[in-house]
Amino acid sequence: MEYDALTGWDDDATAETYAAFTRAYPMYSASSRDLAARAGLADSRVIVDLCGGTGTTAEAILALAPPDATVVSLDSSAAMQGIGRRLLSDPRVTWVNAAAEVLADHVPAGSVDAVVCNSAVWKTNVADVVNAVRRVLRPGGRFVFNVGGVFAGVTHPAALTPPTGLSLSALIEQIAIQDYGIVPPTAPVPAKLPLPVITELLAHAGLRVVAAEVTGQSTTNAERSAWLSIPVFAHPEGALSYEQKMAILAEATAQTKPDDVTVTSWLVIVAELPEEV
Repeated sequence: MEYDALTGWDDDATAETYAAFTRAYPMYSASSRDLAARAGLADSRVIVDLCGGTGTTAEAILALAPPDATVVSLDSSAAMQGIGRRLLSDPRVTWVNAAAEVLADHVPAGSVDAVVCNSAVWKTNVADVVNAVRRVLRPGGRFVFNVGGVFAGVTHPAALTPPTGLSLSALIEQIAIQDYGIVPPTAPVPAKLPLPVITELLAHAGLRVVAAEVTGQSTTNAERSAWLSIPVFAHPEGALSYEQKMAILAEATAQTKPDDVTVTSWLVIVAELPEEV
């Protein structure tokens, strides 16, 4: 089996593996709770969970939202939302199967108190998404999202400490080269969304950044191994089948200590539509 990193989300195997991961490990639930807390939801009536997947972020939103609030969980993957509907039965959630870029086609203009987007915005047409968010936000409404450190070009101080041995990713690359002749790309990933670019995109849509913070998230090797078993995240990228990638992952994981920790970096943004608009 081969999975495309963009279209693979609407795949039953990816959806099931992802949902199992979010239930077993804290990576997504912790970042979802952080974003929901930054959104200031105590008095909110309508909240959008953008690129909401199986509902992990919606759960964090529901924990802070008023009893009469509505949470619109929007995602383009029917497979992911199918699991979300099964796992999250709270009547406050409305599921919308659509791309983030067309949010404004599904939510009334000026009706939303907060839009929360966890671990996804860089996979979208960001300018279109920002414009759509601006259309649905009420004055004073917030857009809260995060960008992976690689894509934002940021590094948290705790992530600067080198690991004591080879990282799981380095071991995967080593095995892929030795056993399969696959040489992973060596060119660095360009920073697609550094803070100045984000600020400019938001300002062009009429939104202003009210807070920006580089955070560090601790991840054990056991959690990272489980994350890399999700088909769309399986390494190395390229010609190998999913089964081959899982064989490499198993061999690499066996050479690490499950409880050793890696710190990943994130840029967290809180933007707001000014009240005077």
